[in-house]
Amino acid sequence: MFAYVMRRIMIMIPTLLAVSLIVFVIIQLPPGDYLSNQIAELQARGENVDQSKIEFLRRHYGLDRPMHEQYLLWVWGLLQGDLGYSFEYNMPVSEVVGDRLFLTFLLSFSTIVFTWLVSFPIGVYSATHQYSWTDHGLTFLGFLGLATPNFLLALVLLYVGNVWFGTSIGGLMDDRYIGQPMSWGKFLSVLEHLWVPVIVIGTAGTAGMIRRLRANLLDELRKQYVITARAKGLHPFRALVKYPLRMSLNPFIADIGNLLPQVVSGAAIVAVVLSLPTTGPMLLEALQSQDMYLAGSFLMFLSALTIVGVLLSDLALAALDPRIRLGASTSR
Repeated sequence: MFAYVMRRIMIMIPTLLAVSLIVFVIIQLPPGDYLSNQIAELQARGENVDQSKIEFLRRHYGLDRPMHEQYLLWVWGLLQGDLGYSFEYNMPVSEVVGDRLFLTFLLSFSTIVFTWLVSFPIGVYSATHQYSWTDHGLTFLGFLGLATPNFLLALVLLYVGNVWFGTSIGGLMDDRYIGQPMSWGKFLSVLEHLWVPVIVIGTAGTAGMIRRLRANLLDELRKQYVITARAKGLHPFRALVKYPLRMSLNPFIADIGNLLPQVVSGAAIVAVVLSLPTTGPMLLEALQSQDMYLAGSFLMFLSALTIVGVLLSDLALAALDPRIRLGASTSR
């Protein structure tokens, strides 16, 4: 197991380097840079542009250097923990993402817990009561959740909240707490507003998880070892929990690789619709304005979390499912 972990870690290093090169190339593909975009906007408004100041900023941030030198400087800064400087916010990237990162983590973690708490019992009940009226009803709701875009559900809830209840459900806190440091009152306000985006973002994930858990559990319940356990008089609940349910948890564990980057990125489109102060809209704005250090740091962080998440899910699957451990030992 130790050799397997070390081998996976050694593979992660060239993977991250390749991802960093791809991210840098993609960010640089649009013509111009942030400063050239700012010049174009100023000229469109008829304002004067101080060319000497622009040239100074280009030299100061290394934008006048060749692409390979800019890439090496950026990667070297990342290795030292320097995420760069955001042109859009005129602040270091680490300071820009601080509060938004906490709110994004809180929202994503709550969504993950909501998804698991809802999908797990429904998936088990639907599999153990196959083709019942309840199973058909839950299946219909599952397909409805998969077919409904999250941003559409967000728009519907915004309309219902405004027309039926006369209140706005957008945002993650009351207006008086926006821009204020974290306090107990602000935290309670965030919790009060949190349930709407959690339901909106978690709907599709919950529906998909229910379908996968139901399919996996049905497949396990039809296997010979379950039939043998029941024939020997093992209690139905114990016969369900002992092995079939354990083997059916693989999709929950395998999703760790996708859940970790979601903690940072969030649901960007839903965040824009609901005016959520998370990192998703910030990433979209950074890409649109070619704020290369902010966008690049975001994308690299998401890539690193994806790779680490896949490693953690593989290790957890190997610990949970003996078939994976036996298969690995047989291949060696």
